[in-house]
Amino acid sequence: MVSKSYSNLLDMTCMTCGDGFDFRQPFKSLPRVVTSPGIISDPDWDTRSDGDSVGSASSTERKIIVANFLPLNCTKDEAGQWSFSLDDDALLMQLKHGFSNETDVVYVGSLKVQIDPSEQDQVAQKLLREYRCIPTFLPSDLQQQFYHGFCKQQLWPLFHYMLPICLDKGELFDRNLFQAYVRANKLFADKVMEAINTDDDYVWVHDYHLMLLPTFLRKRLHRIKLGFFLHSPFPSSEIYRTLPVRDEILKSLLNADLIGFQTFDYARHFLSCCSRLLGLHYESKRGYIGIEYFGRTVSLKILSVGVHVGRLESVLKLPATISKVQEIEQNYKDKILMLGVDDMDIFKGISLKLLGLELLLERNPKLRGKVVLVQIINPARSTGKDVQEAITEAISVAERVNMKYGSSGYKPVVLIDHRIPFYEKIAFYAASDCCIVNAVRDGMNLIPYEYTVCRQGNEDIDKLRGLDKNSHHTSTLIVSEFVGCSPSLSGAFRVNPWSVDDVADALYRATDLSESEKRLRHEKHYRYVSTHDVAYWARSFAQDLERACKDHYSRRCWAIGFGLNFRVIALSPGFRKLSLEHTVSSYNKASRRAIFLDYDGTLVAQSSINKAPSAELISILNTLCDDPKNTVFIVSGRGKNSLDEWFAPCEKLGIAAEHGYFIRWNKVAAWESSYSSPCREWKHIAEPVMQVYTETTDGSFIESKESALVWHYLDADHDFGSCQAKELLDHLERVLSNEPVVVKCGHYIVEVKPQGVSKGLAVDKLICKLANNGKAPDFLMCIGNDRSDEDMFESINGMASSAVLSPVVPEVFACSVGQKPSKAKYYVDDTSEVIRLLKSVTRTASQREDVGHGRVTFRDVLDYVD
Repeated sequence: MVSKSYSNLLDMTCMTCGDGFDFRQPFKSLPRVVTSPGIISDPDWDTRSDGDSVGSASSTERKIIVANFLPLNCTKDEAGQWSFSLDDDALLMQLKHGFSNETDVVYVGSLKVQIDPSEQDQVAQKLLREYRCIPTFLPSDLQQQFYHGFCKQQLWPLFHYMLPICLDKGELFDRNLFQAYVRANKLFADKVMEAINTDDDYVWVHDYHLMLLPTFLRKRLHRIKLGFFLHSPFPSSEIYRTLPVRDEILKSLLNADLIGFQTFDYARHFLSCCSRLLGLHYESKRGYIGIEYFGRTVSLKILSVGVHVGRLESVLKLPATISKVQEIEQNYKDKILMLGVDDMDIFKGISLKLLGLELLLERNPKLRGKVVLVQIINPARSTGKDVQEAITEAISVAERVNMKYGSSGYKPVVLIDHRIPFYEKIAFYAASDCCIVNAVRDGMNLIPYEYTVCRQGNEDIDKLRGLDKNSHHTSTLIVSEFVGCSPSLSGAFRVNPWSVDDVADALYRATDLSESEKRLRHEKHYRYVSTHDVAYWARSFAQDLERACKDHYSRRCWAIGFGLNFRVIALSPGFRKLSLEHTVSSYNKASRRAIFLDYDGTLVAQSSINKAPSAELISILNTLCDDPKNTVFIVSGRGKNSLDEWFAPCEKLGIAAEHGYFIRWNKVAAWESSYSSPCREWKHIAEPVMQVYTETTDGSFIESKESALVWHYLDADHDFGSCQAKELLDHLERVLSNEPVVVKCGHYIVEVKPQGVSKGLAVDKLICKLANNGKAPDFLMCIGNDRSDEDMFESINGMASSAVLSPVVPEVFACSVGQKPSKAKYYVDDTSEVIRLLKSVTRTASQREDVGHGRVTFRDVLDYVD
């Protein structure tokens, strides 16, 4: 029974993650059978229901589009009856043209109006039956906190580079608003689950309102085919990291299979955040960018949204539109008509645009009376003090410009600050000589695309202008550098909106263009816009999502984490989590054991400041070594002096230092090396090169060993350190090309060492010596976390079929610390699991001895069961 002490849905969410689940959601079946120790496949959730359910099994491909608002127009008549219609101008409605006609598109989202709870069931059935829409009815107070609160007051400003620096404006992070965001995303997830068919459906989530949705959906369906597209900008890591829930949102987005961005800049910022905040790495393969996240490859898609060219052309052909074009051109005859179309918010740069026009008219008196800027202001999507200030400021600047440079019958600025029909907006596009988008920050902005299409015109408009059908069309664009569409419009004048001089200069150049240059710029833009329309965007995203999900059913899934830290580990069939029970059982059955342990990142955490072994670790190693059946070695890249000092209390412990260059079988044995006396000349070449990179890379240092030189950059800036490491690797390979050494990159290191030195070769020698002494092991364990440990894994994996140990066939446990591509067959999550594993085998050994002497207690039995 769920406790009533949970005061909010965030707590409830945390409770239901992990091994728990939502008891309101029925199962289709019990979880599938256990396929290996410790691993079960994910449960199937029953999505079937009667009547109009869209979750019933079907051979039709289904795509579930999820967004904050449904693409519907809603009205209520005088009798109190609701009527709905599809919004053909909504992007969500237009994107389905990128799918095949056989695709069943289902929409999940909220309505833009509040529906009385008594009417919700009836409205939901009507919307599903007639429009394939599943409404998410959010209570009005939740809607206020979720949308107008967290989304518009916190996420929207932050994603547009506005930091909350004023304590008295209520801009600081509000945990209550975030909890509302969590609850709303949870309700959206419930509605998606009503629609989804677990095997075939694709779910496409849109924009920053629903960034937690991937976690809630992945928690319920581990193999869900899930894409996410961010329509807004994604800020740089320096801005994003100020968000108190930064990790939760990043981890949730990484629960998607494909994440889409408008531009490479936004994707680059996201990758930087994943690298700096979560320590994740990415790589590009054959043109696709992917982030390795717990065995899953999360793909990134970079493609800007397009417009529905056919829809714009059809509106352009309407008699009302053509009549309006004629009216506009007559009203502004002999004028240079410039157009701005913006939503009223603080990031659109409307006032900066008007200041640019004011400066243009001040510097160029000949343009006074000739240039007119029509500024259409769409109603604000949110309310607040900042929006009111922006409106007041824009009106004030417009009035000043008109008073200063206007005259009877002429106004330089025409403000249209009320909602106008779509066809009128299209008419202004078609009639304007130039369009200016001057936003200080905008995710995409499709205004320039719409303007370009409308300037292409049609035969009817050409006839009005006295042009024949073969006439060339023109357009001129001025676009802010900080809007998403800017990179795709190479023929536009790009401006820094914060520089009024820059804006004024672009306005002047736009008035001074020749007809041939206007035509060339227009043709270039129209060619791009017409081929990269909304259907192309949707089709391309869907194809990449299908590619990103193609391996879903060839991998095992392992769910870990609670609440918003939930994630799924995807395992290949040959790579699995090391089972403690299976390992202990094999350990107990073995008559001779060889255990090889890496040190840094395996026995002690990589992030630990104090690298010396703890008293607990020393005790565990001594217990292992005291067993006469065991041969235990620390195989490390560290120098022999530090290892000798740290493990002085372990008299029977073997050490292979500097990747096996030096080997010592126990404390009393001498250090030995099978390598010839090393040539030191190469060090005089490599060390000065490393010193240069150390001086220019803050946080890096050089470690000098007897056999090797190592450049460490763990404490350097992540991006800069990685860049410097690549440069250093190339530099050292060039200058040492004729020396008997190899240069390798490791975990935050670049190392130069003699040829033929590796952990794999060291392990080979140790095992061969054991076999020659009649102590061939039948239990081989090797645990490591670094690239250098892959040589060890390869070595002991080959021992299973090697003639060296014949006739003994050892059981091999090659284990990687962390789930990542590896030659090991097993993995554990972190160093704490390694310690727990070693404690378990030593404890069972001591308990068996106690049983043999009759000293076991009931508490010992309980501890072993635990």
